[in-house]
Amino acid sequence: MLTKLSENFGRGFVKVFGSRNDRVLKELYPLVDQTNALEDQMFDLSDEQLRDKTAEFRRRLGNGETLDGLLPEAFACVREASRRVLKMRHFDVQILGGIVLHQGKIAEMVTGEGKTLVATLAAYLNALLSRGVFVVTVNDYLARRDCQWMAPVYEALGMSVGAIQSQMGPQERLTHYQSDITYGTNNEFGFDYLRDNMKSRAEDQCQKRLYYAIIDEVDSILIDEARTPLIISGPAEESTSKYYEADRVARKLVKGDDYEIKEKESSAMLTENGIERAQELAGVEDFYTGENMDWPHCIEQSLRAHGLFKKDKEYVVKDGEIVIVDEFTGRLMDGRRWSDGLHQAIEAKEKLKIKEENQTLATITFQNYFRLFDKLGGMTGTAITEASEFYRIYKLEVVQVPTNRPLTRLDHNDVIYGSSKEKWDALCIEVEDIQNQGRPILVGTTSIENSELISKLLNVRGIKHEVLNAKHHEREASIIANAGQPSSVTIATNMAGRGTDIVLGKGVPAKGGLHIIGTERHEARRIDNQLKGRAGRQGDPGSTRFFLSLEDDLMRVFANDMVAGILKRLGLQEGQDIQSPMVTKAVQRAQKKVEEHNFEIRKRLLEYDAVNNEQRKIIYGQRQDILDGKNLREMIFDMIESVVASLLDRYLTPDPVTKETDVPGLVETIRHRFQLTMTEEELTGKNQDDLHGLVMERINAAYDEREKIVGDEDMRRVESYLLLRVLDGKWKDHLYTMDHLKSGIGMRA
Repeated sequence: MLTKLSENFGRGFVKVFGSRNDRVLKELYPLVDQTNALEDQMFDLSDEQLRDKTAEFRRRLGNGETLDGLLPEAFACVREASRRVLKMRHFDVQILGGIVLHQGKIAEMVTGEGKTLVATLAAYLNALLSRGVFVVTVNDYLARRDCQWMAPVYEALGMSVGAIQSQMGPQERLTHYQSDITYGTNNEFGFDYLRDNMKSRAEDQCQKRLYYAIIDEVDSILIDEARTPLIISGPAEESTSKYYEADRVARKLVKGDDYEIKEKESSAMLTENGIERAQELAGVEDFYTGENMDWPHCIEQSLRAHGLFKKDKEYVVKDGEIVIVDEFTGRLMDGRRWSDGLHQAIEAKEKLKIKEENQTLATITFQNYFRLFDKLGGMTGTAITEASEFYRIYKLEVVQVPTNRPLTRLDHNDVIYGSSKEKWDALCIEVEDIQNQGRPILVGTTSIENSELISKLLNVRGIKHEVLNAKHHEREASIIANAGQPSSVTIATNMAGRGTDIVLGKGVPAKGGLHIIGTERHEARRIDNQLKGRAGRQGDPGSTRFFLSLEDDLMRVFANDMVAGILKRLGLQEGQDIQSPMVTKAVQRAQKKVEEHNFEIRKRLLEYDAVNNEQRKIIYGQRQDILDGKNLREMIFDMIESVVASLLDRYLTPDPVTKETDVPGLVETIRHRFQLTMTEEELTGKNQDDLHGLVMERINAAYDEREKIVGDEDMRRVESYLLLRVLDGKWKDHLYTMDHLKSGIGMRA
């Protein structure tokens, strides 16, 4: 009752006062009007005068003006440059999107509204401060494409632009980072940050300051990939043969009796019975003593590999290696490996050569990397479903920017069947019907396996089609280019869900535009919305329909009982479909439940990483001070003072039994540690404070003497080298200990 009342009150409040989104937009429209008022003035400038505006803006910033004050003029300049060099003039809603980005918020803009062009406005304005602006995209291809496409706009305004690519060497990266605006992927930016904090010279570092980043597909990067830590690792000493043995044992265990698989938690656990059976199969008396402690972990990872990770869904085998398939984009993640022994377990399952386990040398999550920036802005077609998470984790507000033309796409209710076979049959009939109308069709799947299954079914019916998945990614551009042509059928994984623009062929709008068919609901509503967003761009007609069955993963794991109950009441017979808003809402409730579950996991990960993050900030801060040559001698003498105090305490505190101190031991240790000769007489009969002063005085004198011989510059270089070596070694040892602590905590549980 209370919930109903609050919902009704909420609706009434919005009717009277407008939503928060309406109020935000109302505040921004005057800035759009100011930008428009300058259009004629910018139009009259010569190319040279337009380019000179950048130097003028920088001068004015130096004289105390602000970016907010310059915004209308700067945006008007970008619009004019784009009109001249790209023949593309920013719409008012794109100006609106640019303001949202500049204000450090997320602009939710429907597909086809030109987000790439929107980014130029905020990127140019913020680059005027000469602190560097990063434009972050989800893959190398988009980073290169967007950079090349927008470079003429920036260059017409006298600004430099670069794009980081995965195959670039250190020197080439450095050059691109020195640009005013740098495009690149979240992975490359994150790994370069970690590499910068492993370098031994400040001049080799790429990312001087993390000032402002504009994140394209912000929900993909800050939410979908938030649980994936970036890890730079080196080989550890441990043997890999145990994974083959664990795989052999896992294959002989019986599900239900010996172990349980929990799909929701993506975990596998041995039962009491299973532990005894596994010990017997492994020829080990007790898993929980000494060197046998690794066994349960390795076997449970093998059980996960067999029970939860399917070939051509979560991963593919390519050139004798396991390559992860990104569940959100459908793309291959070359070079990425699952951690904690899972990757090795899957290599053993597929009978491949197992690569050695790695030891962590540097790590950070995307959540913590992007929170290092002074300011963030983001763009996506689908953010509103995660608006509360964006605000709680990143303090980013989501603003829904209106479309340039009204959205006319028709979204049909979901069609649901009892079994997968019925679903696939009905889906093929729908493809045939729509193709006969001369309309293009995009069939979206959640896995490579399903895309190939549908391809086989369509081949049987003689329906000509193209398949776009991670196995055929090199033909992506040509497949997408033809996907909007009359009667074309394209089957695609989530690869076609982001960063792709399907342009309708001649005569297609009149026939109803692009028809999207979803083959199952994804765990996150955003991914479904991304697929829907391929149709209906810039006011084009289009339609969408999702085909579901009770055997789909989402339904089976999260919604089976609820939806099955509804279907029973509605009287679902074999071969019959149900189309009901009630069922669609039930599925959305299931998705919401999963989203909440995943948010809790991400939040917990952030909390777990908080301590590590604080430690990383302190260590990287100290490291940067060393690289910058800040107070090196002072830093070293702080350490020496601490060591001297602890030595005096150890050797001059009377032994509890003999009541004697150990002055000879102190003399020997000082000689060994500091190459300093002191006599027992000098150190006897003085209190600890006086002794501390005396020892430090001698060390200071010896240090000064050494500095005279070596020279100031070389001494600083030696200090820097030694401090970095010690700091990096200890940090590496600490991360190694933390890795072991993590797996140890699992054992305790």
